[in-house]
Amino acid sequence: MTLQTIFKTKALCLMLLALTACNDNNDDSNNQPPVAERQNQSINIIAFNDFHGNLEPPKRYIEAEDPTDTSKSVRIPVGGVSYFADAINKLRAKYPNNAVVSAGDLISASPLTSSLFLDEPTIETMNDIHIDFNAVGNHEFDRGTDELRRLQNGGCEQYTSAKPCQINPHFEGAKFNFLAANVSMKADPSKTLFPAYKVKTYGGIPVAFIGMTLKATPSIVSAAGIKDVDFHDEADTVNALVPELKKQGIEAIVVVVHEGVAPSTKFNSKTCDGLSGPLLGILDRLDPAVDVVVSGHTHQSYICDYATKNPQKPFLLTSAGQYGTAITNIQLELDGKTGDVIKKDASQVPVQSEAYTSGSNTVNLTNLYEKFNKTPSIEAILDKYRQAVTTISARVVGTANSVISRTATESGESALGNLIADAQQAAALAASDQGSDFTLMNPGGVRADLLINTNNQITFGDVFTVQPFGNSLVTLSLTGKQIRDVLEQQWSGANAATVRILQPSKEFSYSYNKDGSVSPRASLVMVAGQPLVDTKVYRVTVNSFLADGGDNFTVLKDGKNPIGGGQDIDALEKYVTQNSPLTVPNTNRIKLVQ
Repeated sequence: MTLQTIFKTKALCLMLLALTACNDNNDDSNNQPPVAERQNQSINIIAFNDFHGNLEPPKRYIEAEDPTDTSKSVRIPVGGVSYFADAINKLRAKYPNNAVVSAGDLISASPLTSSLFLDEPTIETMNDIHIDFNAVGNHEFDRGTDELRRLQNGGCEQYTSAKPCQINPHFEGAKFNFLAANVSMKADPSKTLFPAYKVKTYGGIPVAFIGMTLKATPSIVSAAGIKDVDFHDEADTVNALVPELKKQGIEAIVVVVHEGVAPSTKFNSKTCDGLSGPLLGILDRLDPAVDVVVSGHTHQSYICDYATKNPQKPFLLTSAGQYGTAITNIQLELDGKTGDVIKKDASQVPVQSEAYTSGSNTVNLTNLYEKFNKTPSIEAILDKYRQAVTTISARVVGTANSVISRTATESGESALGNLIADAQQAAALAASDQGSDFTLMNPGGVRADLLINTNNQITFGDVFTVQPFGNSLVTLSLTGKQIRDVLEQQWSGANAATVRILQPSKEFSYSYNKDGSVSPRASLVMVAGQPLVDTKVYRVTVNSFLADGGDNFTVLKDGKNPIGGGQDIDALEKYVTQNSPLTVPNTNRIKLVQ
């Protein structure tokens, strides 16, 4: 290199000093700061599902293994959002690289303290807990998309019969994201109701969280509330997003979906043995790039390494259960070089709260599992709503001549079951011009006698205690033959304890044989005084629990042309008001014969 060339090079380096570094040999690599190499990251996903606004301890227990003697089990009293918050806070403190996710049905079908206020208390407590994401479930759509958007965005605009912002006039909405990858807008199918996914980064490694609800949501919510959206296949939705995520350099993918399975294993068992349910068909079609599937909807608790069922689908599958009674602590290790998940494990954390007595059943605290404490900030939120509940629940909605009992006759029919069926039938007829021939009500959904006070008055609290689940009504088409099959499923359980006699509205009657060896057991089936015709199509109203095959009434899942009809609690309240003073219905719709 000549002296002239060196001077020219020096001058050029001085001119470009702000942009680059030079040396006499025009080699700048030695002066560049080295690119930081990503290190492996340990992260924790703190997951739950099907919370359903259970703000107060629900008087439930989890039966878990006794850690001092695995041949024994122990009952753990669990639940209550104040204790739930403490459990999450302690997990967060222990595992600072985390995300807190809900797999849907965070709201609706809620107890009084939340449902009376359109689940605003649940949103406020979850804001205080600082959860990250909620994949919308079917119950998020119970009050329609406009009301659901209000819960996300805040405000006090009224979209339902109930008044919003009764306690908090400055309701801000959820400070966490609702996710809805498979719910698109009819006006613009390229847009989703809520974001399809969100990304969190840990030590420079991105992790995508895709949120979805079950495709079958339209069959179990009111059609009027979801007329602006479409629901799409869960597996197809995820598989279409995987290439988009990979283009962004994202290899770690978590699917949070409100669909699930039923396990046959004990609490905290890590096996896939005996799993059954609709989610399995979705998992078998998912892109194997997915690492974890956090699920819900079935209200069950399970942990499953799905590769043991299908080696081509190496997912970790989890569900925490229901009502904030347990949390799934999912532990992942991310590879610093590839950004993918290289290790995964999970365990269930029971949210041990406070001892309780229900009837003759007392469940005490145990020192074998961690005891969580009340959270002062959560208690401050709840106290405002607790005070208001007392006034609202005392509102008189009607009268009756006597208490209406849910106690079943020998045939399995009850006066209150019949009254609820009549109320739902009236609501179904008012909700749609497609009509309803009759209604069937599951006995397990009748939770208490319909009480009266000393003035023969029925309060809203009394009605709510009878119908606390917030199920929506669904009217669907069934053939006469399918209706006969539904009746036979009343006795399809393994023993007498699982017999569930459906409660019919006044338009429907039948007889059945006391002898279980007789097949079919049901006979003389009548609809509006006319014999049931196997080939005729009837419109039948049930609640959303039954429509989804609940209580083993799987034939109802094959019903066609489902139309929503509002909430069961609203149907009962309206019926009580319009028909007061109520008289006890006769129990002569089902006859037991030899």
